[in-house]
Amino acid sequence: MKKSSAITAVHGRQVWDSRGRPTVEAEVRLASGHVGRGMAPAGASKGRHEALELRDGGSAFGGLGVTQAVANVDGAIAAALRGADGLDRDAVDRLLIAADGTPNKVRLGANACIAVSMAVAHAAAAHEGVALHALLAGERVCVIPLPEIQIFGGGAHAGRRIDIQDLMVVCPGAASFAEALAWTAEIYGAAGEIMGERGQLAGVADEGGFWPAFESNEAALATLTQAIEKAGYRPVEQVGIALDIAASEFGRDGRYKLALEGRTLDRQDLVTLLMDWVGRFPILSLEDPLGEDDGEGFALLMAQCGTSLQIVGDDLLVSDSARVREAAVLGLANTVLLKPNQRGTLLEVRQAWETAQAAGMSGIVSARSGETEDVTIAHLAVGWGVPQLKVGSFSRSERMAKWNEVLRIAEALGPDVAFAGAGALKQG
Repeated sequence: MKKSSAITAVHGRQVWDSRGRPTVEAEVRLASGHVGRGMAPAGASKGRHEALELRDGGSAFGGLGVTQAVANVDGAIAAALRGADGLDRDAVDRLLIAADGTPNKVRLGANACIAVSMAVAHAAAAHEGVALHALLAGERVCVIPLPEIQIFGGGAHAGRRIDIQDLMVVCPGAASFAEALAWTAEIYGAAGEIMGERGQLAGVADEGGFWPAFESNEAALATLTQAIEKAGYRPVEQVGIALDIAASEFGRDGRYKLALEGRTLDRQDLVTLLMDWVGRFPILSLEDPLGEDDGEGFALLMAQCGTSLQIVGDDLLVSDSARVREAAVLGLANTVLLKPNQRGTLLEVRQAWETAQAAGMSGIVSARSGETEDVTIAHLAVGWGVPQLKVGSFSRSERMAKWNEVLRIAEALGPDVAFAGAGALKQG
């Protein structure tokens, strides 16, 4: 007889993320003896409508300690979940939501809640004797996502050296996930060689992309295009550029200050600039091209290129089902970025994805700039059927752990597993 899947213990601990800052790890044990663990990531560029991570404040670790969040895992959360069925993950997440009792996880902290939510999912998979992606997929046929991989890091991830936060590549011409990674490795190497020849190598940004030692935003775009060609690939047809503009970081109320170029643009000027870049560089995707409060700007851009370009909402949507629904109705974006810690439970993020699917939108599961060795998001992308995965760059172990996990998943699913490929890029 199979042993009970009731939750018997929930434990939290302070661990360390990729920036050497404290974060929360949760461990959940079932009556069967199976254990799951989850670690909370942390973002540098955050939307105003995200669920809130709980930090201690004070002088220790620059105010970033998580002792209260850990105490909440051991206290209020453990009390709320003890005895619940770990296999009924949605019910467990609803218990988490109720225990917090606030719209944005202000009481218990999104970092405490998401660590527990992920830990429960891993414990359930262990109890059932299956990989997490298989548990999440159920009867759904799994598809391997198209990777979106940073080559240059900017914005809040690199001391705002350039205004664009992420300059990434996607490989619509690749036949498999493994091939997309191999192509990206060549491009990443070519970019390093170009910067080395110019004397511009200056280390890496938060997510592992090269530090952006450029004199302008356009110079970064030109260099990335050059790196694609130097590596031997055809821009657009085989490899394209995906940009995370993260415009909320330098704009508000329809006004945008480009610090690197010393000028301020209104929303129309910024849309015009972006469309000029799209016309001159192999850009296939724009994430957060306007500020989180600039629905008018998003609508303007979508009207101009939403049928030919992927327009991604991150700060605009913050993995929130209601905001996704509104954006779909108003025509503000055609793709949702999904970050589990933006809401605090896997249930709420999955609901945002289901809302996006119902509205005909695409999706990208995403890591954060402050990451850990936790590989849950690799399984979320495959198990939920989200066609794209954004992890960061092609360096640093907290990033490579996730890319490598997808390789293992693809191998386990067999040679006939489908790869999202070019079809993952939403157009229209």
